[in-house]
Amino acid sequence: MSSNLSRSRNRAFVIAGLGIALLIAIFLSPLASKNPDGLDRVSKDLKFDSKELGEKPAQKLPFYGIFNEYALRGVPEAIATPLAGLIGTLTTFGLAWGIGKLVIRGSSLPSTQYEADSDSDAPD
Repeated sequence: MSSNLSRSRNRAFVIAGLGIALLIAIFLSPLASKNPDGLDRVSKDLKFDSKELGEKPAQKLPFYGIFNEYALRGVPEAIATPLAGLIGTLTTFGLAWGIGKLVIRGSSLPSTQYEADSDSDAPD
């Protein structure tokens, strides 16, 4: 019984976390600063941005034709960034969830064997 309660609590926690992440990605991403970030800012501050490669390595990635920086290509500007945030958040969640399932499945006992073992350990 507590196993079902634990599963439903875990499921609610994951759904709430995903919901919050999606809300942030969709509604707050358009408010992000347009100023350069990270290495772009450092390269401008230290004046080595002129040494940038003509063709960026990111342009060789398969999804470069879909995304432009933090926005979706071919979509109206008002929804390009929120849509990219939605896709990125769902993709990241899906990858993390899938890897987690594979790791847990590979490292734990089969559930039927686990249940049989826990029943035999129960006091009479």
